[in-house]
Amino acid sequence: MFPRSIILPLAGAFGLFAGAVLAADEIPKTKVSLDKCQAAALKVHSGNVVKVEIKMERGVPTYEFDIESPDGTAWDIECDGNTGKITEVEEEVPSPTHAKFAGKVKFTEEQARKVVLDKYPGKIVELEFEIEPDGAASYEYDVLMPDGKERKVEVDATTGKIVEDNLELHQIGKE
Repeated sequence: MFPRSIILPLAGAFGLFAGAVLAADEIPKTKVSLDKCQAAALKVHSGNVVKVEIKMERGVPTYEFDIESPDGTAWDIECDGNTGKITEVEEEVPSPTHAKFAGKVKFTEEQARKVVLDKYPGKIVELEFEIEPDGAASYEYDVLMPDGKERKVEVDATTGKIVEDNLELHQIGKE
């Protein structure tokens, strides 16, 4: 886990570090800084930022902050890189047997994994169990593709349908 004192300097260097690793045309231009989006996310749920990602979501550059609250709750908070507005707040639960998740599952993690890998043959490098803003449960996979790029693919745990599918452009923090 990265304490906030480490993440903030990393966040300030995000653009320089990302630009050195990726081609300039792979990092989306944003109108709002990472720091401003992080401040907005921490107003929603305070805690330690343990990971920051930038991705394209429906054509919009989006920052996603993984925040661990003082009470131990994990949150994924997305911020529109053009407006600075929070666009989604999801709660991460530790397992599919968690009370908030288990009662909604009609599609197993194994079935969801197959849906994802059938569409994107690659290596799953991360799996999260999330409660969506509307209370729905979903599996979120980070898939490392053969070309080295990473996709974030979210599958509804009730229907088994892919509900989000985005290219992750860069990440700072733990997988």
